Amino acid sequence: MEHTRRVLLSGVAAGGAIGVTGCLGGGGGSGGNTLDTGEYDCDLTEPSAPDLEYRPTLGDPDADVVVRAFEDFTCGHCATYKLEHFPAVREEFIEPGEIRYEHWDFPIPVNETWAVPVASAARGVGEHGGDEAFFEFATAAYESQGDYSGEAVGAAAETAGADPCAAIADAQFSTYEDASMSDRDEGESMGVSGTPAIFVNGEPVDGYDSGTIIDAIESAL
Repeated sequence: MEHTRRVLLSGVAAGGAIGVTGCLGGGGGSGGNTLDTGEYDCDLTEPSAPDLEYRPTLGDPDADVVVRAFEDFTCGHCATYKLEHFPAVREEFIEPGEIRYEHWDFPIPVNETWAVPVASAARGVGEHGGDEAFFEFATAAYESQGDYSGEAVGAAAETAGADPCAAIADAQFSTYEDASMSDRDEGESMGVSGTPAIFVNGEPVDGYDSGTIIDAIESAL
């Protein structure tokens, strides 16, 4: 089936992370919704024994330079970062294996209904399909931001080569909520108050523009 995906790049809420205008809290909606699976005929059952230690990672696992990106899947600024700025960082440093790049969840949440469920679906795709699948799902999810639904989660999973019904189930039951909240606690301990927040070897980057991030990485190499 053909799924229509669109990019929503306008900020949902304006505010500041460390040194950057990004998303703060004040989201809409409430959690616990039953997801409409749309065209997917899914018998949703609660997943068991998720790997809450799974960390979505790209690049060289032993690299001296480690980049951490804290994101909220319902933050418009995070969508802008992932879709417009991350690709340059990936091409310049991740693909050549010069850095270790880690995704960390930071559910503010901008939108309580979707922040943790979409993060859970992404982690499930990554745990079962690998890190590349996680980042492919993340990109597809950000492209449908603003139109999240069970069907949109399933479509993003299909794009990543993953089981759409498994992803929808992870979203429905917020399977990885504890992992996401643990990430948020870590971010808060580092001074994160908004998203996206990028750190290079533990030092905050002033902004999420690709040029600024590239400069910070080059200084650390």
